[in-house]
Order: sequence, then C-alpha cells, then structure tokens
Amino acid sequence: MGTNETPPPKPTRPPEPPSPPSPPSRPWNEPGRGAAAPAAPVGPPSRHGLVISKRLLWVHGGAYPLENIVRVHTFVLRPRRGEALARFLKRGGITLVVLLILSNFADSSSSSWDSSGSSGDLDGFVGAALVFVVSLLIYYFGDMASVVFAASHDVLAVETNGRSTALVTGKRKHLNELVHAIAEAIDKPDAELHAHVATLAITNYGNYHFGDSVNMYGGSGNTGVAR
Repeated sequence: MGTNETPPPKPTRPPEPPSPPSPPSRPWNEPGRGAAAPAAPVGPPSRHGLVISKRLLWVHGGAYPLENIVRVHTFVLRPRRGEALARFLKRGGITLVVLLILSNFADSSSSSWDSSGSSGDLDGFVGAALVFVVSLLIYYFGDMASVVFAASHDVLAVETNGRSTALVTGKRKHLNELVHAIAEAIDKPDAELHAHVATLAITNYGNYHFGDSVNMYGGSGNTGVAR
C-alpha cells in the first residue's frame, strides 16, 4: 500500500568552534626565541685616555700593537731655551745691521734729494723696507719668547719599532705607574687597562729636548752621554 510519507530529516552537525587568531608575524630583523640579537659594533676607545684592549694600546684614538712596542719610559720634556736665545741673537743681529743700513741710506738719500728735487718714490721704498725689517725683528723676538718662556712637561713616551712615538703627560707618579702597567701588559694576552692621561699642547716639537736621545756622526772614543 502506497503512502506519501516524507523522509525523516537528516541529522545536522554541531557548529565547529572558531579557530584562535594567529599571532602577529614578527619582522625579520626582530630577534625571536631561537635567534640571538646581533652584537653592537665595537668602535675605538675614547680619544681622551690610554686603553689596552685585545693586544692593542690606544693612545688618544691611535692604535699601537703591543708586540711592536720597544720602549716605554718617562722623562721631562724641556724647551731648548739656550738654542732659541742664540738663534734670536743671530737673526736679530743680522736684522739690526740691515735696519741700520736702511736708516743711513734713508737719511743720506733725503739730504741729497732736498736740493735737487722730490724723492717721494725713494722715500716710500725705504719706508716700506724699514717697516718690513722691524716686523721681522718682532717676529723673531716672539718666536724666541715662545720657547724661552715655555714650561717643561713630565711625559710618558711609547716608542715602537718604526718611527712613531706616542706622548702623553700627567703627574710623574701616575706616569711611572703606567710604565709598569704597560710593561706587564705586553706579556699578558688578556691584559686590560684604562687610564686617564692628558694631551700635550705643543705646536713644534723641534723646540724641545726629547730625553737622552743623542745623534753621533763619526768620531771615535765615544763612551757615553754627558749629563
């Protein structure tokens, strides 16, 4: 017997729970859990001091390998006062002679030209020459005074096996302690040192005596250094 029966409804699945939101993506340059942060670049030490690090001696920003150091010592940097005075007397004497010659020439030329006519061009030349000679004499005196009245300095010198030498200044006791510290650091691979030292405000090192350095050219019977 046929009947028009409706089929039973199909069972429906329960709704799935929503998936948790995904975490925000990290930028590539941000260190994650498994990656280490990049090390910051290490620059040279400060220019105001003396530092020993990684077998290098840094003196006011300049690097000197410890294995290239041949001598570390202290001494008194003295101006060459006697030589500066002798140089001024030599220069000043020659300048004064030229000044007297120009003065006599100016007097004689002015007296000879008074009766004959105008001597403006010659007087102008002689006057300019006199001003130049006087200015030169003042310059020589200033150059001499800058050496004669300069102060002496207690310095620490670091000499290398080349032609470079580092100079710093400070209290003599502190510099002597640094000499021993640098000498000990040369034989220690992991030596570290940080010290504060002062710079030298010297424009011409040729006007100073550098310790007991002596240059000898030829001769015989040289036995030592006279002090």
